[in-house]
Amino acid sequence: MLKKKVSSSAFAKKRVHLFWTGRVQGVGFRYTAESVALTLGLAGWVRNVPDGRVEAVAEGVEKELKSFVEQIAAGPMRVHIRQTTVDWESATGEFDDFRIKFF
Repeated sequence: MLKKKVSSSAFAKKRVHLFWTGRVQGVGFRYTAESVALTLGLAGWVRNVPDGRVEAVAEGVEKELKSFVEQIAAGPMRVHIRQTTVDWESATGEFDDFRIKFF
C-alpha cells in the first residue's frame, strides 16, 4: 500500500493582512470577523481604522486563512464591503488568540 506523503508546507503557518473598505464600521463587522477567525482556529486581531476601514491580521494554516477571507467576502457582511485588500506575509507566531483591538 502506498502512503501519500503530505507536504509539511501544507501545515506551515502563514499570515494575512487585510483591509476592508466600505460601510464596514458600526455594522458588527469586527465581531463577525472575530467569530469566523475563532471558529477556524486563527490567531491575530481585527480593529477599526480612523479612516473608516477595518483592518485585520490573522495567522494560521493557509487553508483556514483562505477560508477566513472567503467567509467574510461571502457572508452577511458582504453587502457592506466595497473593496478588500489582502497581503500574504510570513507568520511571526506573536499571537495566542484572536481578538478585537480597541483604540
